[in-house]
Order: sequence, then structure tokens, then C-alpha cells
Amino acid sequence: MASVQKTRNSLILRLRNRQDADAWREFVAIYQPVILRIAKRKGLQQSDAAELAQRVFLALVRAIDRFQPDTQKGKFRSWLYRICHNELCNQFAANQKHQASGDSTIQQLLDNHPEYSDISSEFNIEYRRSLFRYAAAIVQPNVSETSWQAFYQTAVQHRPIADVAQELAISVGAVYIARSRIMAKLQGAVRQYQEQHDEL
Repeated sequence: MASVQKTRNSLILRLRNRQDADAWREFVAIYQPVILRIAKRKGLQQSDAAELAQRVFLALVRAIDRFQPDTQKGKFRSWLYRICHNELCNQFAANQKHQASGDSTIQQLLDNHPEYSDISSEFNIEYRRSLFRYAAAIVQPNVSETSWQAFYQTAVQHRPIADVAQELAISVGAVYIARSRIMAKLQGAVRQYQEQHDEL
């Protein structure tokens, strides 16, 4: 169990080394799109969303040495979510103060705009989407284009299997086999990422 835990926390530990460019590149590839999409959904412009992502990563750099993996307290992703949430609230409060005068506190601003008070479900949805894209980038180059299209069009785009089989000139059974095999590969890629990184 100890060795598994050590493996699962490897990326977190590597992030503590500011010079480990590969660790930071992998981390940013997963989480930057999550932060950007949430920020845009909350009404931030592209430049403000990019600035928010930079502030989240800067806050992470400052705090990563203090993060202690603890199954009682939750996952690394939950900790990162709290950083993102705090920075988004700060950004929102700063924007509101530019638009209005007075002594409004962040809590008062959030009470008036409850859509900013909790982004946890959106964060998790965007994280799962980002993981899918990460896994797809690993799996797609290693399968035939026909197999990938059979999977993608039926499992992601939810097109009828018979229609896709006819368009790809393969049997319905071949579509099911492609879906099953590619789904297993994607799940394996996601599981490997989670085991090596932040799923405590």
C-alpha cells in the first residue's frame, strides 16, 4: 500500500521542484483548460481568464510545499479547486469594486451573485473532460482511424451504431468491438494518470 501511495503522489512531489519542466507541462496540460473554461463560463474575458489561470498556478507554486497528501482531508484536486475558487472570487470582487463604490465585502458580493459561490461541480466536470482529451491524445494515434471514428461517433457523438457502421463500411459487430477496445484503452490511460498523480 505504501508503494502505491508513493506512486500516486509522484506528480505532486515533482511539482515541488520548480525546475521539473515535464511535471509542470503535464500538470498545466490537464488543469489549465479546466480553469479557462470555468472562468469563461463565469463571464471572464479571454485575457482575464488567462490571468486567473496564471494566478492559480502562482498560488500553487507558493503553496505546494505545504500540501500534505492526506486521505482524511481529500484529494489534491480538491485542494487545487479551493485555490481556483478563491482566486475566482478575488477576481470577481476586484471586477465589482472597479464597477461600484462602497465597502462591499467579498462575501456580500458573492451573496448577490451566487453563481460564483460554488464551482465545485463545474470544476469536476471540466476536469473529467480534460482527462478525456488527455487520454484521447494518447490512445487515438495508436488505433486505426476507422476504429477511432467508430468509437467517437457512437460513444461521444451518440450517433446510431448502424448508421456509423454503414458509413465506415464495417459491420455493426466491428463497431461494438472498436468501442469496447478503445473505451478500455481510454480508461486505462485515465487510471494510469490518476494513480500516478492526484487520486489519493
